[in-house]
Amino acid sequence: MTKLDVLVFAAHPDDAELGCSGTIAALVAQGKKVGVVDFTQGEMGTRGTPEIRLQESAKAAKILQLSARENVGFKDVFFKNDETHQLKLVEMIRKYQPEIVIANAISDRHPDHGKGSSLATQACFMSGLRKIETSFEGTNQSPWRPKVVYHYIQNNFINPDFVVDITPYWQTKIDSIMAFRSQFYDPTSKEPTSFISDPDFIPFIEARAREYGHKIMVKYGEGFTVERIPGVTDLFNLI
Repeated sequence: MTKLDVLVFAAHPDDAELGCSGTIAALVAQGKKVGVVDFTQGEMGTRGTPEIRLQESAKAAKILQLSARENVGFKDVFFKNDETHQLKLVEMIRKYQPEIVIANAISDRHPDHGKGSSLATQACFMSGLRKIETSFEGTNQSPWRPKVVYHYIQNNFINPDFVVDITPYWQTKIDSIMAFRSQFYDPTSKEPTSFISDPDFIPFIEARAREYGHKIMVKYGEGFTVERIPGVTDLFNLI
């Protein structure tokens, strides 16, 4: 088992890259171990195939230097926030024992994002309950509850509770996004166009990062929302 400092949950492959890959890169540069668990293979998406999406996920994982990445195989669009799905995420949380979990946006254009957000939140709480029993590879797992859960921001604008400066890691973010080549603008592609394959989509991602960066007086930022107010012990850690 690889114990992680931070575990990122993503409803679809590329959600983590679009939402918080700059922050992931910053954490890895600090020596933190970060992993991603994708819920689905994005099989209901307009472009690509599950096989291609898995290959692209592996490429992005290398770019971000993730310590772990796996896909739990939930059904794209049709997964639910129910006991079966909750227990699978509890298994993942107990497997990786993260201090911090980062999950999908609390609400968004794609219903899987808000659904995935609430599913992750509930699983994080449940994972700390000792009477909920799970096992991994035949071994009973111990309870584990992350210290905090944060949510990245996706398509819909949400006013962030805090912003991470990702300016030094902007190119890494773009490279990780473009690892999902099947999904984004490619003038040579014969696949149908989609919401995110529009040539203006990546410029939108940059504009959003600049907007959030502007809030903290840096070039690029990623915004997050919190489930409870964070505390600080040193005001000089704030920028």
